[in-house]
Amino acid sequence: MTTWVTATETGSRLVVWVVPGASRTEVQGEHGNTLKVRVTAPPDGGRANAAVLDLMNHLLGAPAVLVRGESSRQKTIDVEGLDPDTVRGLLER
Repeated sequence: MTTWVTATETGSRLVVWVVPGASRTEVQGEHGNTLKVRVTAPPDGGRANAAVLDLMNHLLGAPAVLVRGESSRQKTIDVEGLDPDTVRGLLER
């Protein structure tokens, strides 16, 4: 059972593990109880956070908001309007 995505009142909550400064931006797959996301952006100035949110918005087609982990590799992101099964399907393909 996937534990990196759960339901909220308005959509879904994701727990992601971010690898900034990677050679490419991609969703790599499960990493323990998180979803591993690699971004080319460096961590300074919030650029990696912005890159993760841009990737989620693009892949999910729904608003993604960082709710926890601004300065940590582990981040919590809320996505409005999509249930966990839909999010899982879109990100695991």
